[in-house]
Amino acid sequence: MSGGLVALLDDIAALAKIAAASVDDVAAGAAKAGAKAAGVVIDDAAVTPQYVSGADPSRELPMIKKIFWGSLRNKLLIILPALLLISAFIPGVIPFILMLGGTYLCYEGAEKVWHKFFGHHTAEEDTPAVDRGPEAEAKVTKGAITTDFILSCEIMVIAMNEVAAETLWVRAAILVAVALVITVAVYGAVALIVKMDDIGLHLAAKDSAGAQRFGELLVRGMPAVLAAITLIGTIAMLWVGGHIMLQGAHDLGWHLPYDLVHVLEAPFAGIPVVGSFLAWLVNTLCSAVLGLAWGLVVMAILQPLLKVLPFGKKKSGHEEDAARSAAEGRQPATHDAAPNP
Repeated sequence: MSGGLVALLDDIAALAKIAAASVDDVAAGAAKAGAKAAGVVIDDAAVTPQYVSGADPSRELPMIKKIFWGSLRNKLLIILPALLLISAFIPGVIPFILMLGGTYLCYEGAEKVWHKFFGHHTAEEDTPAVDRGPEAEAKVTKGAITTDFILSCEIMVIAMNEVAAETLWVRAAILVAVALVITVAVYGAVALIVKMDDIGLHLAAKDSAGAQRFGELLVRGMPAVLAAITLIGTIAMLWVGGHIMLQGAHDLGWHLPYDLVHVLEAPFAGIPVVGSFLAWLVNTLCSAVLGLAWGLVVMAILQPLLKVLPFGKKKSGHEEDAARSAAEGRQPATHDAAPNP
């Protein structure tokens, strides 16, 4: 009897060690996968504040909360099961999904660069969603969740690609950990960013001169912070997208671009102390330039198509006026009504 109990305790101890090792594997795998997806995470954090920019302070956190839960649902209920099924039955598709996501990142980054230098803003775009009514706010939130879905797909595919050698259950656990940690981190940072000016105003009203100065610094510095985050997000998009395309082309047998980048970074790698950083910087710059070039090519192909496809056509002026009126909670003006005497 005692021998059986000792054996049972030994088995429990062995299971505990296996479980502990599995937790360590999951944590290490999640950290590795999350690091590889860092560029997309930065862009995700950079994109979301733009959706609540100019909103009434009372609506900022509720909008972010809705986007947060939408993002978590996207990752755990849609993307995760789909990736696990793909990795289990058709793993060879993952590199192509990765390159498709990389192409999207290049396209989005290039479009932002193009819009920055050659685009223009309309008065409607500059009007906060909450000033155009609850329907417009719901539309903006839905758009943010849709954008997050695409970025979340890329994050999860990158994570899956990094842990493809693990067992199915370990892959699942790692992806759940990545989804939870990244979503909390991104939207926690977003909430902090969009409320920073309110924190600054609160500190500026304090009696302490130091708190007042720091509060004023926060308020004055927020436009520059948001601009910097947007710039970093765009660069991250191009860098990650370009690197994915480089690696994907190499894996599919076209080695020239990948080898050329390594030739360019090789002279810097041998420099003492800073060599590794400089080599990484050259690799990153080359990836971003390639990402911009590929994104512009995709733009040149897609933009004419979007003008002729039904879902790409812009609304007419009358339709835009009707939509704007509905968002503002008033009746649209009718052009065929009889004039007043």
